[in-house]
Amino acid sequence: MVKGDIDCLAQMAQLALNDPPEKTKARQMFKLKFIGNDDTVYDLEVQDGSTVMENAVRNGVPGIEAECGGACACATCHVYVDEAWTDKVGEPEPMEEDMLDFAVDVRANSRLSCQITMSAELDGLTVRVPDSQG
Repeated sequence: MVKGDIDCLAQMAQLALNDPPEKTKARQMFKLKFIGNDDTVYDLEVQDGSTVMENAVRNGVPGIEAECGGACACATCHVYVDEAWTDKVGEPEPMEEDMLDFAVDVRANSRLSCQITMSAELDGLTVRVPDSQG
């Protein structure tokens, strides 16, 4: 390693130590509730920007298979959004609507959990896992 490399590494280390707080600030946490198809309640603390599906998989919520890993290419993360939250969650995009055609027992409040991103507006969101994903 030459002196220039060492100087460069030292500068990078100093910059990392002096990063403004907003860059290193922890993400906000929100409440998310799953009601399983057997009525078991899963109360979760989840990060801002994470999807409902990611949180279900991360926390072992039964019935959320997420076979495509969140690519909106299957319907195995289908959930029912609690009626009190449907307006805040919003309507599915056209691609999601197409994938919902493959879900079992689709209802007006059906969504793919991979397409719902947690934010302050959705703090406290409640979703129900269907009896079957297909």
